[in-house]
Amino acid sequence: MALSVLVVLLLAILYEGIKVGKVKLFHKTLENLPNTSSQQLILGSDQDSTGSGSTSANGTRLRWFLWYLGQSLVHVIQVVIGYFVMLAVMSYNTWIFLGVVLGSAVGYYLAYPLLNMT
Repeated sequence: MALSVLVVLLLAILYEGIKVGKVKLFHKTLENLPNTSSQQLILGSDQDSTGSGSTSANGTRLRWFLWYLGQSLVHVIQVVIGYFVMLAVMSYNTWIFLGVVLGSAVGYYLAYPLLNMT
């Protein structure tokens, strides 16, 4: 029983850590968002007309796609772990429930300061 509570506690900590990681990954994805033509008009054309901008635009789109793919994978992992934690709570065992609550509190306490780090 103690091992079950420990595993559920660690799953809840992991869930909170993944939530913070997902937010950081979302911000990184936004930083790598490809420029649209309207953004280029606002910023002005700093590039010469030889066509060298198309190569960097393709690289930016690929980088954005990879960040977005990573964000999607992290979301799937978060949903799966969230359902496992929910199923553990639905066992209606008081100790397991307290393990989830304590794990969520500890995970939030440990992971939240990571949001402020750059």
